[in-house]
Amino acid sequence: MRASLIQIRVDEDESVDSRRQRAASLVRDQAGVDLVVLPELWTTGAFAYEEFGTEAEPLEGPTYEAMSKAASDAGVWLHAGSIPERDPDGPLYNTSLIFSPSGELAAAYRKIHRFGFDEGEAVLMGAGTELVTVRLPETTVGVATCYDLRFPELFRSLVAAGAETLVIPAGWPERRRSHWTLLAQARAVENQAYVLACGTAGTHAGVPQAGHSIVVDPWGEVLAEAGADEEVLTVDLDPAKVATTREQFPALKDRVLGLEPPRRRP
Repeated sequence: MRASLIQIRVDEDESVDSRRQRAASLVRDQAGVDLVVLPELWTTGAFAYEEFGTEAEPLEGPTYEAMSKAASDAGVWLHAGSIPERDPDGPLYNTSLIFSPSGELAAAYRKIHRFGFDEGEAVLMGAGTELVTVRLPETTVGVATCYDLRFPELFRSLVAAGAETLVIPAGWPERRRSHWTLLAQARAVENQAYVLACGTAGTHAGVPQAGHSIVVDPWGEVLAEAGADEEVLTVDLDPAKVATTREQFPALKDRVLGLEPPRRRP
């Protein structure tokens, strides 16, 4: 199985429409690859909070249309990163779109953990409530987004739902790049799964991006890592390695679930 992570550059001097068309062209260039991944909020920039409302689009908006066609043209499974989705009956959401090689929407994931604490995404966007997995011919993909990476219980739940490959688009800042690498490897090791973590390059809303998209195997070995600039990272994966790893070192069987907190003594 071959996967390509498109670490697209997001800068303020490029229009959203121009970047959308450029991303579609980069996806088409990946014909022959099995799975292509774009980053989080690459249309606006993950820290361009003031753009969320003005650039938000319905689920089946211009990004949906461009990415659906690009996936179909290239004949690839496409995780098209995420967009600021405007729900006509609710708030904005940070929503990922996954397309089949025929261009059909296979799944949409609304980000569960919103970043910003008391500002930014955390107050401007609603929280998703549903886990999402997608069955590809070679593997079952579990979907998460950026800040989700800091919450291991989400990934345990994805593995319980059958995930073998964890795909994480992000807009991760350069100042916390060491966390990005560490957490990507940790999620791979503890879940004995492939991790494909795709970030953005460039600077948006004054926040330099980490880049350094990374692919980690089920033993925690880094198979490929991008630099800081725009780059397409392509790597060959062996889906059977997940099952082999879980059989050779069956740590997942020793999970103890549903633990209760200690009772306070009177």
